[in-house]
Amino acid sequence: MVIEHLFPAFALIVLGAFLKRFHMTDRAFLARTDRLIYYIFFPGMLFWKIGTADRHLAGEAFDLYLATMCAIGAVYVLSTVYIVFWVPKFQAGAFSQSCYRFNTYVGMAVVLSILGERGVALFGILIAVAIPLINVLAVTTLIWFSEHPGNWRQRLRSTFFSIVSNPLVISCAAGLLYARWINAFPSFIDSTFRLGAAVTLPLALISIGGSLTLQTLKTYFRPALASAAFKLLLLPATGALFLHMFGVAGIYYAVGLIFFALPTSPAIYVLSSQLGSDTELASAAIMLSTVLSFCSLTVVIGLLHA
Repeated sequence: MVIEHLFPAFALIVLGAFLKRFHMTDRAFLARTDRLIYYIFFPGMLFWKIGTADRHLAGEAFDLYLATMCAIGAVYVLSTVYIVFWVPKFQAGAFSQSCYRFNTYVGMAVVLSILGERGVALFGILIAVAIPLINVLAVTTLIWFSEHPGNWRQRLRSTFFSIVSNPLVISCAAGLLYARWINAFPSFIDSTFRLGAAVTLPLALISIGGSLTLQTLKTYFRPALASAAFKLLLLPATGALFLHMFGVAGIYYAVGLIFFALPTSPAIYVLSSQLGSDTELASAAIMLSTVLSFCSLTVVIGLLHA
């Protein structure tokens, strides 16, 4: 049962790595692919899934959102304490993000496989709630540990605009409004979105595989492993605790558990580069977290089917 749900996603990630290894894709191709996915295909899929979802889905999931925010906040605090004692300032931003930022594409693929269309719509709403908080936490850490604190106003301004202009946040918000007032598409538009969605996740997973590299993992293995422990052990455990505390159950509980067990996001590399943190640590953390997430997701799927 576990292999049935996880194998397709991870097989495409491995395929992406092999395609890059044998020069069937390259850095330029992957960069363009990432832009297409991030700005066009994935926002379109989220808008479509959320726009046709049950109108009451968002309101009924309030406890899930609250549990998610609490779990992310708790892990952020604990990881920041760890950073103060054991992580150099230059690596603080990259390390912090890798402890709680999540891979949206892997999450969507796994949720679709296990929970179907309704789960995807709920997951889309959840990430719209989580993305602003995660960006604020990430940039806050970069500001606190910056070697140039005079830039904090510029970074706060950059954070605000990065959140309000984030295509995933925009598409989720637009989907919620569309679901509230219209909630259906004409058949020809629905078919167009469906065709685009069929391309989105395979392309995203192949791109993730192409971006993985062993070159820096050996040098940064210890901090990357520490961040993976926060992301794939502490966050799922803390998340499960808050889900139980807030009485989250059913499909909401399943979406929450999967969310907490996801690998860290490739986006940590981009933000680390933009805001002056260690991109090599970010690269190592992405790779190790992606590999080890097979274990965390296996445990979660096993629990859901127990």
